[in-house]
Amino acid sequence: MEDSAAMAIERRRASETARKERIFDTRNRVIGLDLSKLQRQVEEKRERERVEKVRDKAFESLSAMHDALLKQQFAEEERRRAELSQELVQFRATHQRAQDSRDADLNFKELALNPPVSEEELGPSSMQVFQGGDCMARERKKAQMEENERLLKAQTQEKEKMRIHKKQTELLWGRAQVQQDFRELQLDATEEKCRRDAQVALSKYNLAQAAERAQQQKMDRLKEEGENFMEVWHMMTSDLLTECPEAAERGGGGAGQRVLLDRWKGMSAEQMNAIHKQREEQLAERERLREAKRQREAAWDSLQMAQSREGEEEEKREREREKQRRTEMDRYNMQLAREQQAHQQYLEKNLYTNRPAASYFTQFGSSSR
Repeated sequence: MEDSAAMAIERRRASETARKERIFDTRNRVIGLDLSKLQRQVEEKRERERVEKVRDKAFESLSAMHDALLKQQFAEEERRRAELSQELVQFRATHQRAQDSRDADLNFKELALNPPVSEEELGPSSMQVFQGGDCMARERKKAQMEENERLLKAQTQEKEKMRIHKKQTELLWGRAQVQQDFRELQLDATEEKCRRDAQVALSKYNLAQAAERAQQQKMDRLKEEGENFMEVWHMMTSDLLTECPEAAERGGGGAGQRVLLDRWKGMSAEQMNAIHKQREEQLAERERLREAKRQREAAWDSLQMAQSREGEEEEKREREREKQRRTEMDRYNMQLAREQQAHQQYLEKNLYTNRPAASYFTQFGSSSR
């Protein structure tokens, strides 16, 4: 009796300990989640997103600067084309006029020569222009020299502009590279600082968690010791150890007598007789059910045997029918074989009587004719 009571006490104590661990232990309540690691992953994700935003902004500023340089270059090219077009128009208006062409006297009537006197009245000494002469050589040479000088000056200015533009482009590109390198250094320094801050914060968090866990363990140990002391004190002063049989029974209102298991000392003779009687009734009921089951199994076996006999008879009849079909098929095949043999004999003896000899086949391909 004392061993069973001690075992019951130990079971209750173990169940209470398991229940307290299940309810009050935070580690079991979160079911294995590593909150510190999850928090560190969230911080790393935020830091990565921040670094990506900074890098995207740097790329956007660099792209905007490149776009500005391209726009400036396009504007410079458009301006240069406009200047060249204007100079070309001015050159044509100055040196390629329609009035100065060879057939201007035919197209422009106002430029036609109207000599005041007839040619018969003029002598050889009045002639000014002779065939093969070039009266405009000096003016044309002067205009050509001016044109060459202007073109040389324009080319020199164009080369100077291109040199200045190239120098400005290289200067802007070098400045952009320096700015990009500086941004990369800033990003690396910021990333390193954030990593160090994250490590310091993680270390502080781990130390705080360790201190909190140690404090919680200390409080749990003190609480468990107090509960164990109260339980031992209660058991020492309870009705169980003071051997009070009446303490196991108490009134349950409308539900009849109730038994307190922690104070129960055993059953009475009436209770034992009632249990034995109920057991005999259960044995009789079990025997009745077993007999009914045997009868059902016997009926089922007889039904299966009848079905098996019917199946065997049906298989026997099927074998007989199959044997008859095979006999008819063999007879039909023999008839077909006789007909085939007769047809083959007809072909060999009556139809194909003049078979070619071997010399008939050897005559082909033996000559060039």
